[in-house]
Amino acid sequence: MPSASDRFERGPARVRCAILAGGRATRFGGAAKGLATVGGRRILDRLVDASLRAFGEPPLLVASHPDAATWRPDLAVAPDRIAGAGALGGIYTATLAAPAPVVCLAWDLPFITAGLLRRLGEGLDRSDVVIPATARGLEPLCAGYGPGTVGPIEAAIESGDLRATGFHHAVSVAVLGPADLTPFGDPARLFFNVNEPGDLERAEAMAGAGD
Repeated sequence: MPSASDRFERGPARVRCAILAGGRATRFGGAAKGLATVGGRRILDRLVDASLRAFGEPPLLVASHPDAATWRPDLAVAPDRIAGAGALGGIYTATLAAPAPVVCLAWDLPFITAGLLRRLGEGLDRSDVVIPATARGLEPLCAGYGPGTVGPIEAAIESGDLRATGFHHAVSVAVLGPADLTPFGDPARLFFNVNEPGDLERAEAMAGAGD
């Protein structure tokens, strides 16, 4: 089997981004969070722009919603391979659909930057997972995943362990701490996510102050 460095010999340009549009958004009234507007642009569009600047190609859109193909007709849509597997299932789908190293990104994070995405991708030549750690803990929905994670994720899902980090014991993991993240912005802003209507109001205020 080729080593991680063999799979990644051409460098970070081979990395793909995948935007994860899963979840029922119950705290957001069931609405599609990524279609909400922040700073005059939909969150989805902000993330597509960041991905294009980071990797030079459109991201995948991991979504099982029947209207997903209409949200951004220029994006390839990858439906969940395993229904009911939550965020881990979205990561699993992205690793299969990429199928190169992939940076997964939840679609409710309006302030992710291209520089951060690129940094997550660059670490995948040495580690199976590259994941930020903030004050709230690990951030598996803005992290890089190499092809070596496919088997361990499958095993975790089959065992009923749907934690997004539950397979980490079986792979090599590089954690990016605060000192690694601050060159790309304030982590509190970078990883601010829109979970409920009040968060959208706060995001709008943050966009006005910093975009």
